[in-house]
Order: sequence, then structure tokens, then C-alpha cells
Amino acid sequence: MINTIIFDFDGVILESAEIKTVAFRRLFEDDYPEEVEEIVDYHINNMGISRYVKFRHIFNNIILQPLTLKQEEELGQRFSAIVFEEVLKAPIVSGLLEFLEEYYKTIQLFIASGTPEDELHTIVKRRGLGKYFQGIFGTPKTKAEIIFHIMNTCDLSMADIVFIGDANSDKQAAEETGVHFIARIHSGGNELDSCPYKIRDFYAFSEILKHL
Repeated sequence: MINTIIFDFDGVILESAEIKTVAFRRLFEDDYPEEVEEIVDYHINNMGISRYVKFRHIFNNIILQPLTLKQEEELGQRFSAIVFEEVLKAPIVSGLLEFLEEYYKTIQLFIASGTPEDELHTIVKRRGLGKYFQGIFGTPKTKAEIIFHIMNTCDLSMADIVFIGDANSDKQAAEETGVHFIARIHSGGNELDSCPYKIRDFYAFSEILKHL
């Protein structure tokens, strides 16, 4: 029986996935105009993983230049400056607040995100969502590492947990850890349309849980 739900953040809790795409374009379009489309495509195809992992891949495999630690830190700071205020204004996914209010006292709820953990805590607090979650986790841990951490510290089995995400990297994290997976499908569809369990909002989420 499911007693623990782990949520990705961007695109699952907040409608903020597109904000990150815009930020990657703005971050690279002036200095690397010839590579920016490939950079944005890489980001879109690898939603849900750390921005720092993406920076390293972009420089090593697309821009073909070395990336120093100082440059990486500067890119992270610029990225945060671009997205932070927009994420604070992003709408909450439809039906989520009602779901959280109904279940947070009876089901353990956690966040596992590719956003840096300190930034994630600030956003969750500013959005008034902190009371619903027993743990809020972000990078540098991967989502699989976060799921294993929750499983071990809370003495849970794979069958106890469902992870909900909106990217293929989320599905892969669920497969790696053996937990159930529910895909959140955006209004325009995404790469997870073929998943057996999926939602567009949280109004039908309770019914899906009954089948797991």
C-alpha cells in the first residue's frame, strides 16, 4: 500500500518547467548564438537533472571549451537570478493544493528536485508549501540518491513509494530505485505520454493511487 509520495518540483508542483528552458536560452544566446539551439534542445531532452551537470555537458560536448569551477559558479548564479522571481510567480499545478490539504496528515510527502537544495528550500518557503512536506531535497544529490535516502531513513520498501515526475530522467530514477512512477503530462504533451500511469492535474490522482 502506498504510504509515501515523492514529487519532482518544476512541472509537477509548480508550472515552472518552461521558465528553466527560457533561462537556458538567455544564458547562452549572446555568447554562443550558433550553439544556442543545440543547447536548448539538450536541456529539453534532459529535464530534471542538475543545471550544473548540464553546464558541464554543454561546454564539453557542444561549445567544446573547458569549463572552470569559477565559470560554473557564475553560470549557476546567473541562472538563479533569471529564474528565481519567475518561479516564485509560477502557478501551482491544478488540483495540487487540494490534494496536499487532504493527504499531508496521512501520507508522507517529499520533494526530490534537480534544483539546488538551498534554493529549493527558499522557494518552497516563499510559496507557503513547507508544511506539507516531511523532507525537501535537491542537488547535489541525484533523484535516485534522494529516493534511496528517503527509503532508508524512513524504513520503507519500494512498494510503499510512488514518485511523480514530468521528465524521462524522473522515470529513470523510479526504475533505478524500483518505486512506482506516475507521469505528469503537460498540456502540450511530453515524452512520458506512453507511461501506464499518468495525470494532467491532481484531481484524478487519488484514483490512480488506488491501482498501485
